[in-house]
Amino acid sequence: MPTVLRANGLRFIIYSNDHEPAHVHVILGRGEAKIDLWPQTPRLVWCEGMAHNDLRRAMRTTIEHRDYLKKKWDEFHD
Repeated sequence: MPTVLRANGLRFIIYSNDHEPAHVHVILGRGEAKIDLWPQTPRLVWCEGMAHNDLRRAMRTTIEHRDYLKKKWDEFHD
């Protein structure tokens, strides 16, 4: 489970054997959110154990780093 980005106290993980569509798992403590990177605007798929303000931070950070995260997804899955 490689961490591809650490930002704003969050860990962004891409599993090499994961399925389409392109997405990241965002970890904070025991909380986790799955966020699709495609199409253009990231979209929340699900969230467990993460406070609303932390989820907003995860979404904002994903949007800010979307191009980098999509590039990392492509590296793992091409």
